Amino acid sequence: MPPPLPLLQATALARSFGSTRALVDLSMDIEAGEIVALMGANGAGKSTFVKILSGVLTPDAGRMLFKGKAFAPRTPAEASAARVVTVHQSSDLVGIPGLTVADALLLERFADRSRPFFVSRRSIRAQAQAMLDHAGFALPLARDFAELAAADRQLVAIARALANRAELLILDEPTASLSGSESQRLYATLLDLKRRGIAVLYISHRTADLQALADRVVVLRGGRAVASLTRPVDFSQAIEAMIGRALTSARPGARRARGQPLLHLQGARLLPASPRFDLDIHRGEVVAITGVLGAGKSRLLRALYGSTTLAEGTMRLDGRPYAPAGPRQALAAGVCMAGEDRHRSSLMPRDWPGESVAETIALPHLARWFPRGFVRRAVENAKAQSAIERLSIRTAGPTASVWTLSGGNQQKVVLGRWEAEPATLLLLDEPFQGVDVGAREDLIAAIRARSDGATLIATSDPEEAIEVADRVLVMDHHCLREPEPARGDEEAPALEPTR
Repeated sequence: MPPPLPLLQATALARSFGSTRALVDLSMDIEAGEIVALMGANGAGKSTFVKILSGVLTPDAGRMLFKGKAFAPRTPAEASAARVVTVHQSSDLVGIPGLTVADALLLERFADRSRPFFVSRRSIRAQAQAMLDHAGFALPLARDFAELAAADRQLVAIARALANRAELLILDEPTASLSGSESQRLYATLLDLKRRGIAVLYISHRTADLQALADRVVVLRGGRAVASLTRPVDFSQAIEAMIGRALTSARPGARRARGQPLLHLQGARLLPASPRFDLDIHRGEVVAITGVLGAGKSRLLRALYGSTTLAEGTMRLDGRPYAPAGPRQALAAGVCMAGEDRHRSSLMPRDWPGESVAETIALPHLARWFPRGFVRRAVENAKAQSAIERLSIRTAGPTASVWTLSGGNQQKVVLGRWEAEPATLLLLDEPFQGVDVGAREDLIAAIRARSDGATLIATSDPEEAIEVADRVLVMDHHCLREPEPARGDEEAPALEPTR
């Protein structure tokens, strides 16, 4: 007896936008009752594939079968009618403030002209309750949709999808705005759907999501499915599949010999239940930590900066015990940090005192530069002018508002702040976020030109990690480890082929 057909079969899909080839010969299958996670760097083709499944786009070539029959939706309504339903990342699109949860559940029916124009409140509640009963959810039907937590908004969207008798549910970064407890509720819901035979295509970069849910992780690169990894997933292997080479590969001439030990972590735990790890960083090194969203990269940097603490373990900095009780103590020890969101952590608000380029650079150094409390603008401006010239910051001058600069130039100002005084250990969290290619190259050159201390970078982009760092480490489930050396050449190790 032949094996049953997959629920969805996509074969040799192709889609271009002008000269840009978003999908190139993409093939993959999804079984009924299977949760498949889709991973890939920006531009890998994830969104294009989902839009084709959802009926938003049509492929230029290739074919799809759903339950063994041709599947080529031209609109989201056609995809939904075929039992393929997409729940988008923003739950704000699910309902409208001022309407009840029952109204939000029935919005699509209100827009259906084939249904009766007049409906009673009793009928709305009865239909909404039937939808929740079918989905197995419990939600307050009379509550204003605007008062719902983010997780409950996701449940409203999923209940609507199940009311359309969805057999393949596509979720786009569903936990992006959820707390840990809300994410756990969503996991339980999706695992229950899996037991009921509903397939889920799950797009996420969060380690916790993939660990909790995925039966299989499919990795896209350059518009193709390049790897299909089954549980338990080796996330360093998945990252290597995303970038097409080993994380240990180096650009010629980019790496430097290690100096004396500078930072040493022993038996470190980021969370009480997470695994222990050790970390050594040497003088002169640029070390990058990569890993998917939620892996623990930012938490480690915050622990080194004193804004949080290790759950367990010891730290030594330059041979001496190091346990900062806060950022002030970290700064006193020469540990400086540029946070992930520069607008919230590094820049003064627009139209506030201290928003100029010079004042932004000077802010953490005021006590050292001006111990008597009298700020000398000429000194501030001279320090800023040096940073402007050294980092090629495009600005009208030291007194210009930092808010008049592009994102890349704002980030150069932030880096210039911590270069204004020698830093023993410079911590950079996602330093290339929202930065154009040209500014990124300038930032990488400046980071690699640092001669004092060491630099530790957290980045979700493995390509950036390889480009900037002497050494790349992988953070997975709040545990840090160094990838195994690649065998032979610098190509990524062979992975399980996709079906």
